[in-house]
Amino acid sequence: MARTATDSAEALSTAPREDDDSVGAGGPGLPGLGPIGWLRWFWRQLTSMRVALILLFLLSLAAIPGSLIPQEATSPTSVDDFKAAHRWLGPLYDKLGMYHVYSSVWFSAVYLLLFVSLAGCIVPRAWQFVGQLRSRPPRAPGRLDRMPAHAAWTTDADAEEVLAAARRLLRRRRFRVVRDTDSVASEKGYLREAGNLVFHIALFGLLIAFAAGQLDKSYGTKVVVEGTGFANTLTQYDDFKHGALFDTDSMAHFGFVMSRFDATYARSGPDKGSPRTFAANLTYYGADGRDHRTTVKVNKPLQIDGYNVYLGTHGYAPVVTVHDGKGNVAYSGPVPFLPVDSGNLTSQGVVKVPDAIGPDGKRDQLAFQGFFVPTFGGPAAGTMFSQFPALDNPVLLLTAYHGDLGMDSGLPQNVYQLDTSSKLIKQFKNADGSSLAQKLVVGQSMQLPGGNGSITFDGIKSWASFEVVHQPGTDVALISAILMISGLAGSLFIQRRRVWVRATADGSGRTRVELAGLGRSESPRAAQDLAAVVEALHAEAPTSAAGNAEEPAPDTPAENTAEGPSPDGPEQPTEAPKDRSDKERA
Repeated sequence: MARTATDSAEALSTAPREDDDSVGAGGPGLPGLGPIGWLRWFWRQLTSMRVALILLFLLSLAAIPGSLIPQEATSPTSVDDFKAAHRWLGPLYDKLGMYHVYSSVWFSAVYLLLFVSLAGCIVPRAWQFVGQLRSRPPRAPGRLDRMPAHAAWTTDADAEEVLAAARRLLRRRRFRVVRDTDSVASEKGYLREAGNLVFHIALFGLLIAFAAGQLDKSYGTKVVVEGTGFANTLTQYDDFKHGALFDTDSMAHFGFVMSRFDATYARSGPDKGSPRTFAANLTYYGADGRDHRTTVKVNKPLQIDGYNVYLGTHGYAPVVTVHDGKGNVAYSGPVPFLPVDSGNLTSQGVVKVPDAIGPDGKRDQLAFQGFFVPTFGGPAAGTMFSQFPALDNPVLLLTAYHGDLGMDSGLPQNVYQLDTSSKLIKQFKNADGSSLAQKLVVGQSMQLPGGNGSITFDGIKSWASFEVVHQPGTDVALISAILMISGLAGSLFIQRRRVWVRATADGSGRTRVELAGLGRSESPRAAQDLAAVVEALHAEAPTSAAGNAEEPAPDTPAENTAEGPSPDGPEQPTEAPKDRSDKERA
């Protein structure tokens, strides 16, 4: 029976037939991989360079929300403000873990996958690189004239002398050289693969440093008033956060006292009010137990026992003395007020006195809420906002309260705020029923109605906030980053290339010298290296005078060769046609 063209094509085809269900268990015509096969396939995909780059890109994208959205680890107040300002978006971000990006499940998943992918890339690359270091340069191909760069001439020098000279020249140019029967093979540029391997190992080290820094880090803040100090214990911090592996029982033993805070500001010009000097003078002690003096400035932290103490914000602490209804001193000292404006240090604060005694002898709690302005604009200003951050005309405005402040309930309270909405506290009133409020300058006092006591504005001290940070792995991260850049530069700019030299007798008492160069990834330096070797080798084995008459003239076309040297020396290596395949060149 006659066969159609389709039948003939199917007879010649090696592809499985569509109706053949006997191949594997993966469906018609498809072999089944099985569980082990799928695991191998997944591992190969995960450890491929393509997937590693994709994961690195995803990790970079995942880190963007951490820099744009407030994070609970660094600014819980900003997170609360963001939630209050975005009624719909705030809860959604909370469910997605946007307020703790770097410890979220999805960020950790991408991070761990990248970690495993890099580990799977490094091991075979390292083994392959070791094999390359132990291997010999490949032998010279049979047709050197098919190489991208090629040169040849005839000389009267002996073939052994030519090969020995070529070996010396190539070694001098830091080639790895191997001598064969009638040729010399050489190769250089192995550091290209070393740079690639260093880049991957350094990236792996960077991930380890980042993980160690997140798990064993600690971060805390402390407001310190002039003349007072700080000790590195958990109870001393105003706010403290730490990683999962941080041990609070093994915190380093150090502390400091701020003796003075220096701040000056520009008095005129477009930068009026901007800080000119901003420094805290500290006396600190460490593990040695001795006192040391230093000055902490912005971006110039105190480094001690693995911790960095950074200088943060600055403000003022009015010094007050409170007398209760019996005339006893119920409180005396500085009270930090927190700035509420952008730069002129208009500040708000609360003085809480839990142990006051009323005129009737009963225990009463007092509170004073108010504003402090370092430079009051006067009655004509019509506002209590400061006009300048320096202490030019300091004024303290206070309102007074009494009752149960809730300080005995056992619940934590914000020392900088007073809950005036509570029904347990009442505001002091004047005789006419108006709220008691008074502006005070240094030395003035405010008397409380009913003989309940008074508060005196004694003076002003400065305070500064400090950030105490323990971040292990920063040195490893810095070294890894430097090695990454160095390894990447090496893998991009170092070029792998090979040079072969063959010297054979031509039967007429002369020696035919052939040189060829080949660059990996079409390296342009292969022809340059070959030209330098040709020039140096020709000086030791010059062109035969008798051979000049037999060779083609320099301007005679010669395909893929530099044969036909001029009397002054060999012609420079030429480039082969770009359409030749690698198989043809070999």
